[in-house]
Amino acid sequence: MNNTTFDYIIVGGGSAGCVMASRLSEDPSVSVALIEAGGSDASNWVTIPIGLIGTVPTRRMNWALKTVPQAGLNGRRGYQPRGKVMGGSSSINAMCYIRGNARDYDEWASLGCTGWSWQDVLPYFKKSEGNLTDVSANWHGKTGPLKVSNLRSPSLFNSYFLKAAQELGHPLNQDFNAEQQEGVGYYQVTQEQGVRCNAARAYLSGTESRANLHIIKNATVERVIFEGARASGIAYSQIEPVEKSKQAQQQGPSLRLLANREVILCAGAFGSPALLLRSGVGPAAHLQSLGIPVVADSANVGENLQDHIDCLITRHYNSKHLFGPSLGFFLRFWSMWQAYKKRKTGLLTSNFSESGGFIKTEVGLDKPDVQLHFVIAQGDDHGRKKHKGQGYALHACQLRPYARGTVRLASKDASAAVLIDPKYLSDSRDVAAMIRAYKAAQAIMQSKAFASVRGDPIIDEPLVDDDAAIEQYLRNRADTIYHPVGTCRMGSDADSVVDLELRVRGVQGLRVVDASIMPTLIGGNTNAPTIMIAERAADLIRHPS
Repeated sequence: MNNTTFDYIIVGGGSAGCVMASRLSEDPSVSVALIEAGGSDASNWVTIPIGLIGTVPTRRMNWALKTVPQAGLNGRRGYQPRGKVMGGSSSINAMCYIRGNARDYDEWASLGCTGWSWQDVLPYFKKSEGNLTDVSANWHGKTGPLKVSNLRSPSLFNSYFLKAAQELGHPLNQDFNAEQQEGVGYYQVTQEQGVRCNAARAYLSGTESRANLHIIKNATVERVIFEGARASGIAYSQIEPVEKSKQAQQQGPSLRLLANREVILCAGAFGSPALLLRSGVGPAAHLQSLGIPVVADSANVGENLQDHIDCLITRHYNSKHLFGPSLGFFLRFWSMWQAYKKRKTGLLTSNFSESGGFIKTEVGLDKPDVQLHFVIAQGDDHGRKKHKGQGYALHACQLRPYARGTVRLASKDASAAVLIDPKYLSDSRDVAAMIRAYKAAQAIMQSKAFASVRGDPIIDEPLVDDDAAIEQYLRNRADTIYHPVGTCRMGSDADSVVDLELRVRGVQGLRVVDASIMPTLIGGNTNAPTIMIAERAADLIRHPS
């Protein structure tokens, strides 16, 4: 096999890319290349669940992107951690296995996305899922590659949150991914026997012997190569090792891979539109302003950015059931390590966001509008600001924001950061929704159930009857909870970026398969839906209609 020519070239070794590489290479008659910007996921920072504390707030295996200054956040630049490693963001996320609300997918269908309703996508959720617990086969898969389980050693501190929420009338829910999403409970996680099951572990383990699958790591894809309007390959460069360890890594010369059939972009809600733009597919005026030749004038590439804006309420409280830097915690850490090393149990199996739920903040809603994540640690600025001692926190995010943002290029240089503008809190309806979310979260934190473990806020918090103060609190502290989507919108209309089979309009031989194709943001965590999208895309490619 020519090592520079493949049937399929997949850009991005994240959640979608791993699925595509695995499924397409199941056919030994086709050749597949998977190219990833990061390196191996064979690290304790990935495999040990608690390792996310060392990746999300840092540049370790993380693009650690930032938004442009946000007027709605009083000029702050939001933080956007994205996985730069095999498995992508599934290697650094909180592992919550959530699909969203069934009505979200029916809404996609109502917008013209025929074939993407809940009944259409449920079989692909089930195909991907290998649930290791006693769950209903009507709603779950048991034999899929993505292992899903209950937390092995959930903290006893979750009981305060669950009692508080029920005290306020929120029902207990044993399975957020079954018939009813509303309620509070423990999250199931993408773990197998206390080890993170990221997309690389789930889909690429066992593929090492496939001669038709070639994986390239530590590589920067510069652009898609076109012959006329047909995608014929990619141009990329790879990090080259240097002899002296003190020297910085060097980017190698530009190389090419050619595609006999298709180039498939799986670079995420920021990476995929940026790559299309660098390749000449996007709004013509923007491309021309950067000196990029226009291959296809596609006005909506990089438009329609949606993300879950989130507020965080944090308490300082010392308990052996919580995380945080203290003498007592460090003295206990050796026993925690031994429990994990020998039995894969204990606090090191935690995903931090162990419990949570979906609630309605207005009467008459047909589905929850706010998601809660209860965290068994203090949190501040994505963990980048440290506080002494233990604590706990409650996230509250708006599930269906009205704001629509953009992704644009600052330069045609592939090494330049993209311009991410989610336009957080630019819509008054989002402000009102987040004020309701804040009040709902405070009601839980101030309930009787927390009376004996109340703790102290790490920052002054506004009273629930002062909407103006709450709005300023949100503008000063709210940020993403890591679910950007929508920038390569799927649709049946001519203005959509990709069609219903995820083929890029205006060109041939090019698809986008990742969260960027979502027409609207689903009500929940986005990793499982991204894997579902890739499972369905693989079938669309292998079994075209």
